Amino acid sequence: MDLSIAAILALDGLTNGAVYALLALATVLLFAVTRVIFIPQGEFVAFGALTLALLQTGKVPGTVWFLLALALLAAFADIAHGMKHRQPAMRIAKNAARTLAIPAIASALAIWLAPRNPPIWAQALLTLALVTPFGGLISRLAYESLADASVLVLLIVSVGVHFALVGLGLFFFGAEGFRNPSFWDTRFSAGPLALNGQALIIFIASLALIVLLWLFFERTLAGKALRATAVNRTGARLMGISTSGAGRLAFTMAAFVGALSGLLIGPTTTIFYDSGFLIGLKGFVAAVFAGLSSYPLALAGALGVGLLESFGSYWASAFKEVIVFSSILPVLLWRSLRDPQSEEH
Repeated sequence: MDLSIAAILALDGLTNGAVYALLALATVLLFAVTRVIFIPQGEFVAFGALTLALLQTGKVPGTVWFLLALALLAAFADIAHGMKHRQPAMRIAKNAARTLAIPAIASALAIWLAPRNPPIWAQALLTLALVTPFGGLISRLAYESLADASVLVLLIVSVGVHFALVGLGLFFFGAEGFRNPSFWDTRFSAGPLALNGQALIIFIASLALIVLLWLFFERTLAGKALRATAVNRTGARLMGISTSGAGRLAFTMAAFVGALSGLLIGPTTTIFYDSGFLIGLKGFVAAVFAGLSSYPLALAGALGVGLLESFGSYWASAFKEVIVFSSILPVLLWRSLRDPQSEEH
């Protein structure tokens, strides 16, 4: 391996690592706020890429019908909750309408726009509008009733949600893979390196989102409420912060990050209905490097995973996944020796 090949592999690794960084940050955010190790994070990636792919063909994606079904289930759950606690009828109706509003508007736009083949940027925005609400709805239906359960129970629920989303992805998108067109086809050359426009978009979008997340947590009231919930759920509840609302917001942000990652990675690789699992798992590996608690370490871990995958594919392409996932073992061993924890009761 000469220097030019190493530079090309490093660029490829950093490009993939930028996407893994977004998924790692979403994983850390969700675990910090809700204690949920969210295995299906990668499914948001697949849903985002495949929704855009179907919009490119002029078809209404199955994401629309799935979103409406989840919204209706969540609305019925809101109505049942309100009736159980004897809330006023007007308040019950407002809660149900609030749950249905955004999914209904996004679905109506998709049904109207899909056959008209709008520009790719409009299709990308529509994809984000369709996939992002999944986060809050999944939180409402699968996790809120178990908010005080142990981490192990929440992990088991995450595995169940993962299998459900993979099966639904096969039903809605089929077994065929899709590769989306690039958002920017321009190529830049610097010696042996050739940087295409899509890779540049990945770097810019990842950096911009990381900066926006930092500003959100540091400068906004909602961000500070999420931080307070992450530090002490009971204390945050006593101070008037809705922990269920914080959980829904965290899941919604994670869904947005996953959908955006799907848009970014879709032009660089063929995405199938089950491709999100491996992609999300690599983000999880990066989050484990950070102990599921540190955003800067998650970013560094994601870049490391991307570089390890890139160079591993050069030396032993058949074992690149084994190399990436085996790297988590010494990290877990080091953390178990460094921070021994008593068993959770």
